[in-house]
Amino acid sequence: MRRSGARRVVRGLSALALAAFVVAGCETREGVDLVLRGGIVATVDADNTMAEAVAIDDGWIVAVGTDADIEGYIGTDTELIELDGRFAMPGFIEGHGHYMSLGNSKTILDLTGAANWDEIVQMVADAAAEAEPGEWIRGRGWHQEKWDRPPDPAVEGNPTHASLTAVSPDNPVLLGHASGHAGFANAAALALAGYDRDSEPPPGGELVRDENGELTGLLRETAQRPVSGAFADSQLGRTTEEIEAQFRREVMLAAEEALSKGVTSFQDAGTGFGTIDRLKEMEAEGELPIRLYIMVRRQSNEEMDARLPDYYMPSEGDDYLTVRSIKRQIDGALGSHGAWLLEPYEDMPSSAGLVLETVEDITGTAHVAIKHGFQVNTHAIGDRANREVLDIYESVFDSAGTRDDLRWRIEHAQHVHPDDIARFAELGILASMQGVHATSDFPWVPLRLGDTRAEERTYLWRSFLDAGVPINNGTDVPVEDIDPLASFRASVTRQTADGSIYYPEQNMTRTEALRSYTINNAYAAFEEQYKGSLEVGKLGDVVVIDRNILTVPDEDLADARVDMTIVGGVVRYER
Repeated sequence: MRRSGARRVVRGLSALALAAFVVAGCETREGVDLVLRGGIVATVDADNTMAEAVAIDDGWIVAVGTDADIEGYIGTDTELIELDGRFAMPGFIEGHGHYMSLGNSKTILDLTGAANWDEIVQMVADAAAEAEPGEWIRGRGWHQEKWDRPPDPAVEGNPTHASLTAVSPDNPVLLGHASGHAGFANAAALALAGYDRDSEPPPGGELVRDENGELTGLLRETAQRPVSGAFADSQLGRTTEEIEAQFRREVMLAAEEALSKGVTSFQDAGTGFGTIDRLKEMEAEGELPIRLYIMVRRQSNEEMDARLPDYYMPSEGDDYLTVRSIKRQIDGALGSHGAWLLEPYEDMPSSAGLVLETVEDITGTAHVAIKHGFQVNTHAIGDRANREVLDIYESVFDSAGTRDDLRWRIEHAQHVHPDDIARFAELGILASMQGVHATSDFPWVPLRLGDTRAEERTYLWRSFLDAGVPINNGTDVPVEDIDPLASFRASVTRQTADGSIYYPEQNMTRTEALRSYTINNAYAAFEEQYKGSLEVGKLGDVVVIDRNILTVPDEDLADARVDMTIVGGVVRYER
């Protein structure tokens, strides 16, 4: 919720004055609101100071130090949490995810655990048996490279829709790839989208065909949109009340999942004005459970130029909704052969990837952003895509005559030519990367790129950090589980599920990984004044973990669990 009056006065005080102000304000009652003591507290301040206890009052941190330092803040009205040696740290900040998609993913088929295509077909068959004729069946999370056996028949390693259509002849089906950059449709869904044997894909998309020229059902990138549009058309008969109830349900489902994993702030990589309007209503009502940082998405340059001033909502501190950035997407994903490469794919020499949004259009967005004081965050996965985005940013900075503290970002930056890393530093561009992608993708990245390119150009965390480029971490949820502990572990070990190590020379240190998930993410959203570390004068957003993730052996990191999540001094989750 946005605060005013006295709360804004408090935010303007120095750390020392704030402590005195809050203690004086507590004279009418006994003690502060909340104290955590007896633990190992990683403050993530500039010196990476370790402490034992934290005192929080009215949602803000008023003291950090030893148990003895905090003793005087404890009164009869204080909620006291005994850490008993557990690890406390600033609340995790999800640096790149899709908030509403996370909520929606909880209402459709979860395909992430399917061992093969046959299991997915059976899941759809079970859903079709319960569905009304014509009712859509949707799911998300399949990844052909993670199945225990290839589908039969297969085209480019992916199934054909025949078996899926056989179990769902009366129900349109759309199954999203784990990456979000491809989808799979049955015959009914293809027909509703207007696709047939003679169809051409929209720009930036591909319709995969078999040897006879028939559609397989695999839709790459923008080719998914007509099917998604057909599903949207099927929902037009819903009442306003039904739409609002579904929206709020998905907001709460996403929050529940995030809080259970220790996430107190969430940077949402792409939301339209309509969804922002609904979120603004929920914030005004005090109904947003975690803090959201929204990137404006899927609006034309003309519309943004006209409307961005009405949506500029920089952080004022104890906010649950901030809007001050724009999301664009120049290419697709490596797994679906959509990343834009400097050289063709090793396993598909006929392709160097896809351009989803043109250089010209993204350049136009960048100029609009400069005009209205918005940050630009552009999805770029392939090495060609990253180079093109750097070119765009540099040209716009030069045209505007400024690049000071703009903090523009490249989202993912997964596959970057080594020559371009220095350009990130020179231009002040942040690398918004997801640690868990490296270990999740490792089994098939060399297949796409070959061993040499995979080693020299992918997930170059050490190279970025050594060049002075800040990394902000995340999961790209629901592409991956939102679990920051899994992404933290991947960042420091680069160990895959089968025990393989993915080019360990690019590892982060434990401290670097911790900062990438806290203060770096706060900095990447212009919020380091309020969050990202446990210091006097900052928000009381804290996560408690059952072990010290800075010191336990690598093999114990996989067992680490979030015990408690605190937002603004309020316990929102407890294991």
